Amino acid sequence: MDSLITAAARALAAGDPLGALKRVALRDDPPALALRGIAMAQLGDLDRAKTLLRTAARAFGPKQAVARARCIVAEAEVALASRDLGWPEKALDAARATLEEHGDRVNAAHARYLQVRRLLLIGRLDGAERTLAGIDPAPFPPALRAAHELVVAGIAMRRLRTKTARAALARAERAARDADIPALTAEVENASLVLNTPAARLIARGEERFLLLEEVEALLASKALVVDACRYVVRDARTVVSLARRPVLFKLARALGEAWPADVPRGALVARAFRAKHADESYRARLRVEMGRLRTALRTLAGVSATQRGFALVPRRGREAVVLARPVEDEHAAVLAFLADGESWSSSALALALGASQRTVQRALDSLAAGEKVQSFGRGRARRWLTPPVPGFTTTLLLPGPLPSD
Repeated sequence: MDSLITAAARALAAGDPLGALKRVALRDDPPALALRGIAMAQLGDLDRAKTLLRTAARAFGPKQAVARARCIVAEAEVALASRDLGWPEKALDAARATLEEHGDRVNAAHARYLQVRRLLLIGRLDGAERTLAGIDPAPFPPALRAAHELVVAGIAMRRLRTKTARAALARAERAARDADIPALTAEVENASLVLNTPAARLIARGEERFLLLEEVEALLASKALVVDACRYVVRDARTVVSLARRPVLFKLARALGEAWPADVPRGALVARAFRAKHADESYRARLRVEMGRLRTALRTLAGVSATQRGFALVPRRGREAVVLARPVEDEHAAVLAFLADGESWSSSALALALGASQRTVQRALDSLAAGEKVQSFGRGRARRWLTPPVPGFTTTLLLPGPLPSD
């Protein structure tokens, strides 16, 4: 490898893309194209970066399998940064295998971290943990150790294990400081903000207050009966009853939880559950049926008692009942949760992450755009959507994923 290529590679490793470009900007040989692609990615021009890396991968000959594999890994990282979640996983897995076969353990590990980050982004926590378990970060350089700890922290936050997350972020901060890469340090700082900004709202006895992620963890481990409007479940520390597929029952449970220990008038429950303006006899009959179903669904956690004017929630063993809600509630809150990371998303990537159809996601995006809550750029398959993060709020609990006791 000639001296200019070596110098450009060292500049990129140190987080200096402009220094790298000064050395290879006018060259079109495969190594230079690859380094230019990485430099453009670090500068934020992801489309140009993807084109350069793809061209470099094609230009490397059959005897340069390792170089081609490194380009594929770099292209996968660009795809993840641009939220192209449909990028072929098999290509990345094959590149990782090639790198391991040729003894390039650092870049092979980097490929695994990209796989884990993708799984984490789309809420597949079990798969992310299994993949991460096979990686020992000890022999890696500081930048890769920081990446490892960021993934550990990300999984821990999604699992609501805040002590584990804080410890991982502290290790990531030390590794990022050793790596001396400003962008990596900023990424660790941004991840740390999730633990220090409100993650949810607590509604109890007619009052509301914001909760940090560790307070949410403590609440779910307490003796309280929690009507969780982030996950559409009713739960205590040991039992979870999902009402995600029974929206009417969840609306009723939430109304009763917000009013506890008072009851809720029948007219208010009819309006809440059925969107009816008047509680005539037919709606009252329907309400009695749904309340019977709710009573059956929650029988291990709470009773539902009829009162003179309506219904009341009666937690077992005299526990307190509370409601856990999103910091900002919106009809399309799940879509906003992903867009709030500040990255640009395609509708297909959002559909994959949400486990929904692309048409459903597109309708949600159109509705949000009409309300000026999101913006788009590009056309056709290149169209991307984004929105600024909501100041002072984290969206961790809005992302799909199992509860700790699932």
